[in-house]
Amino acid sequence: MAIKLDMGRAWNDAVAMLSANRQVVAVVAGVFFLLPNVAMSLFAPQAPAAATPPPGVQANPDQVMAQLSAEMGAWFQDVWWMFLLIGLAQAIGTIGLLALLTDRSRPTVGEALGFGLRALPTYIATQLIIVFGYLALAMVFLLLASASPVAAGIAGLILLVGLVYAMIKLILVTPVIGIEREMNPLTALKRSWRLTKSNSLRIFGFILLLIVAFLVISLVAGMVFAAASLLGEEVGLIVSAVGGGVLTMGLVAVMVAVLAAIHRQLSGAVPGGATAVFD
Repeated sequence: MAIKLDMGRAWNDAVAMLSANRQVVAVVAGVFFLLPNVAMSLFAPQAPAAATPPPGVQANPDQVMAQLSAEMGAWFQDVWWMFLLIGLAQAIGTIGLLALLTDRSRPTVGEALGFGLRALPTYIATQLIIVFGYLALAMVFLLLASASPVAAGIAGLILLVGLVYAMIKLILVTPVIGIEREMNPLTALKRSWRLTKSNSLRIFGFILLLIVAFLVISLVAGMVFAAASLLGEEVGLIVSAVGGGVLTMGLVAVMVAVLAAIHRQLSGAVPGGATAVFD
């Protein structure tokens, strides 16, 4: 009989993990999530925005979109390698955090991050399989959608539901790698699919609630950051960069702990990951 996810228990477990390991979580999340985001915001070229036409001039939407697309393409060519490096570093940090939060052998930060580095090829392989799977699914539905506008609408809706369902079913891939130390990408994918059996709606609802909460917090924080710009453009930029980095760090730490707690429940693991990494 499949285990039913208890969202309240999962949240309490996640909070307990973060509380018991707050120092090492702050260090790892700060290095791998806070600093890269702050550096990206302060030193990377800013993404282009749609140009505002002069007063009294009617903008051509097609021309505006074409210009913006060209500028976005040129901007991405300049910064793609930054996103790649940050993504790889954050993957290592995420796997390392999972090990720190759940490994009862109490690894050091270096040991956990070393495992994150060794597990990086497996993580990359799983992500590539997922992306190519999504693209293949999208191509199938695009072919079906070419029949008629009605078919396009139905195919688009089915595609969206299918993508969300697949994302939920594969949401525990990283915990399977980081906690169970599964190095076979196909096995990790299948393991996540099995663990989430009969709990897809519960997981979807849980993650959706967290996303809504984070969006509200981000909205309030954004208004505070905007107010800081009244003190000067440079001050506003620094406050937004640091504040946004702190928000990202907090979001990642909470989501990693939540996924670890969900994995613990659905895998039937014995509680114990909430103990401190260090005495």
